[in-house]
Amino acid sequence: MTQMTEAIKSNVTEEMKYVAEQENMDINQLRKLIAKGYVVIPKNINRDTKPVGIGEGLSTKVNVNLGTSPDCIDIDSELRKVAISNKYGADAIMDLSTGGNLPEIRKEIMSNTNLPIGTVPIYEVGVDAKNKYGKVVDMDEDLIFNVIERQAKEGVDFMTLHCGITKQSVQALKNDERVMGVVSRGGAFLTAYIMHHDRENPLYQQFDYLLEILKEHDVTLSLGDGMRPGCLVDNTDRPQIQELITLGELVDRCRNAGVQVMVEGPGHVPYNNIAANMKIQKTLCKNAPFYVLGPLVTDLAMGYDHITSAIGGTLAAYSGANFLCYVTPAEHVRLMKDEDVIEGLMASKIAAQAADVAKGNSCAWEKEAEMAKARKEHDWEKQFELSLDSEKPRKMREEIPSKEEKACSVCGDYCALLMVEELGKR
Repeated sequence: MTQMTEAIKSNVTEEMKYVAEQENMDINQLRKLIAKGYVVIPKNINRDTKPVGIGEGLSTKVNVNLGTSPDCIDIDSELRKVAISNKYGADAIMDLSTGGNLPEIRKEIMSNTNLPIGTVPIYEVGVDAKNKYGKVVDMDEDLIFNVIERQAKEGVDFMTLHCGITKQSVQALKNDERVMGVVSRGGAFLTAYIMHHDRENPLYQQFDYLLEILKEHDVTLSLGDGMRPGCLVDNTDRPQIQELITLGELVDRCRNAGVQVMVEGPGHVPYNNIAANMKIQKTLCKNAPFYVLGPLVTDLAMGYDHITSAIGGTLAAYSGANFLCYVTPAEHVRLMKDEDVIEGLMASKIAAQAADVAKGNSCAWEKEAEMAKARKEHDWEKQFELSLDSEKPRKMREEIPSKEEKACSVCGDYCALLMVEELGKR
């Protein structure tokens, strides 16, 4: 029985209790939000996953993408990224591996964290199809659903599946003057399948069967945005919105079937269109949790896209997004390295905290109040403890120390706080 079904039957699960405590929320309020489908807790019944709530009224969550590629198969490197995700406070991890022994890599990643694990099963389908038949587009329905079921049995907590790509949406793409076409890798696999075989997307055509598999293992469905724009000039166009309309219809079917569902959103959106995109999604998908990549607010910042992502992610989260997928400095350039993961995760966590403060989230404001008190009291250890990254500021303070123990080396004896404090003591 899924958490969604239990919630509708007015039962309170241990996962709900944990999330309610972490979020400082009334348990009955959380239960009602889950029953409506406004909040999800991705947790496969086959895995001992840390419960993480995503959705309305909860703090904004951050996901880390990692995984091998055909050009770089280094499981030790990926496990270091897992350790970084654990250490620096990621809320979830997606394994997007496409190189090497994918089931074994996934197993190693899952055994090194208790964070919710997400995958894009069509990646493994494509790799298997290429190895078996010679081409990704030659994948068949049995292969697609076998991979999904195998990953569900392994304990994957949420899956990105591009169910909204249909023959109709592919035709709309052909008729549109989009510059970059399809930039979603999973979306491209299924678009190419439809074009090559002139058949409907199996994930859409057999959606009820898909839901049966997911429900059996309590896998949360993350409806992928295969027609998302890959550059600012393509933002909020007809293929994107047409797919979103389909995703809204699929959200209804998920809820009716008792399957937890969230919806993924665009990664390249000019700043002035972000709020509108969030509102459109929340309206068409009836307040399903929204999972966005970035969004990036300019395409000209290669090497610095963790910054463009933080700018867009703050407004997106303030305007309704619930789950931010981090973007690293390596985006669009190469596979991310350890330091890229840290920078990308920190940038997205900053965006999440800034948005939560702006929304009046009580947990976010409690932390801000604690930091203000620590700074007032010159409690450096407490300041480091409260910082999203405690190691970097501690190292920076040690590099150029101040003669005045309470101050930093910018002001030293001329510290504004100390000056006024001394006068106040007279």
